Amino acid sequence: MLNFERKGNGKETLVLLHGFMENLSIWNDMEPYLSKDFSLLKIDLPGHGQSEILAEVHTMELMADEVKKVLDQQNLEKVHLLGHSMGGYTSLAFAEKYPDSLKSLTLFFSTYFPDDEEKKQQRIKSYRIIKDAFAHYARAGVPNLFNPNERDILEGKIETALETALSTNNLGALACVKGMVERTDKKHVLENLEAKILVLAGKHDNAVKTDMMIKHLPDRTNIKSYILDCGHNGHWEKPGICAEIINTELLHNLPKKLVF
Repeated sequence: MLNFERKGNGKETLVLLHGFMENLSIWNDMEPYLSKDFSLLKIDLPGHGQSEILAEVHTMELMADEVKKVLDQQNLEKVHLLGHSMGGYTSLAFAEKYPDSLKSLTLFFSTYFPDDEEKKQQRIKSYRIIKDAFAHYARAGVPNLFNPNERDILEGKIETALETALSTNNLGALACVKGMVERTDKKHVLENLEAKILVLAGKHDNAVKTDMMIKHLPDRTNIKSYILDCGHNGHWEKPGICAEIINTELLHNLPKKLVF
């Protein structure tokens, strides 16, 4: 069973999935701003935080199945699911396999596109360095995930992100990188899911092609998207604004059909 924490006792359950080289502590800055109508279920994904490594390759589907086991064990039938980056990829795999378990799906600085060839090659090249020089890999990569225009005021947050990354088991990280390379296109999930879909994206995100991702979103009334003036880590860069959008969009019913 994956490690998890529950907070609050609101009537709506919001499940929070962190990204690569993160753990459930990344939500600490956002938590005070999230509505008391939510009860939070924060999960450590396989090989991250206090959750064990489960396989040589952590596919998004494998991780989605493990998340479902936690929901079943906690007797949660329908939830709001939010995933940051790799957590978003896991959430899409979950939505594909278990659509009836979702009240909403939030892609939080993530994408439904698979890796392009260049990104795949980058990840494959990183296997050896993750295995043999993980600290160097983390120190080189983590600062680039923040808005370059606000590096000075985000110094403390970058330090927190780096500490979180360095606490990750390098073999757990490796299993997840291998899983991310295998990701397939999930646009059809957004085209078919009946639940609400919320997309939060960063104008200065170096890990996600925000413009392309927003441009190709299906034109459906149940999909809402926001571009924020930040990098890849909205939970650290703009916690209050991100929480306010989540509260507003997930706790108010979206129209099934637009009335003119």
